[in-house]
Amino acid sequence: MAEDRVLLVGKPGCHLCDDARTVVAEVCAAAGVPWAEVSILDDPGLADLYAEQIPVVIVDGQMHDFWRVDAERLRAALGIERR
Repeated sequence: MAEDRVLLVGKPGCHLCDDARTVVAEVCAAAGVPWAEVSILDDPGLADLYAEQIPVVIVDGQMHDFWRVDAERLRAALGIERR
């Protein structure tokens, strides 16, 4: 995960996580930015931090967004201009 600029924290069966995954995947693919996804079910530390906020998007190690992920905000955080 060290090379991934974007980390999506969620869990299976979460409809907001599904929506966030779509946004993250589209923005990162268009920009060639690596990203990863982890489940709070697999990491008790993440569950303690984010259980009430998932999905959470972390950009460059800092919490960027939670619940609803906005594509424009994510592009801006990554320094990507919309084409």
